[in-house]
Amino acid sequence: MARFFGWLLSLLPEGPFARALLWGVIALAAAVLCWAVYRRLTTGGWRLWIRRPALATEPIDEWRPDAAPVRAWLDEADALARQGRFAEAIHSLLLRSVDDIAARRPQLAKPSLTGRELASSELLPPSARGLFAGIARLVERSLFGGRPVHEGDWLEARQAYSQFALAGAWRL
Repeated sequence: MARFFGWLLSLLPEGPFARALLWGVIALAAAVLCWAVYRRLTTGGWRLWIRRPALATEPIDEWRPDAAPVRAWLDEADALARQGRFAEAIHSLLLRSVDDIAARRPQLAKPSLTGRELASSELLPPSARGLFAGIARLVERSLFGGRPVHEGDWLEARQAYSQFALAGAWRL
């Protein structure tokens, strides 16, 4: 290492400012390297220091999905529930809820996000977040937990979706 620095110093003129400049550049490079390693450890990936575009700033409180498609989706889910397929009906409501979120906040509804991650997002108003979380919790319990859901669970999820989609849950 000493040979390397000796060689590097031999390339510079003999002025004191040249040596100070060299050591300043070396210190800056070391600081950048330390910062990159720190960012890697805290964020889990090597990321560039490029600013991401700001999230949409339009107000959430004015938006609700159209009533006609919501009623059609509820009718479809009701048909599944009448056949006793409560887990599928609740899962259908969750997928429709994700579609509603994607329509309003496309940058939020990424394919890699789980229902739990969507439910914890600060981009959703608290009331909509709670209703969506309830539906997601029932789907997790039935689909991933292997526990059956019953008619009471279905009615709870249906009510939550009705409020989520039609009753102004998107107000702040």
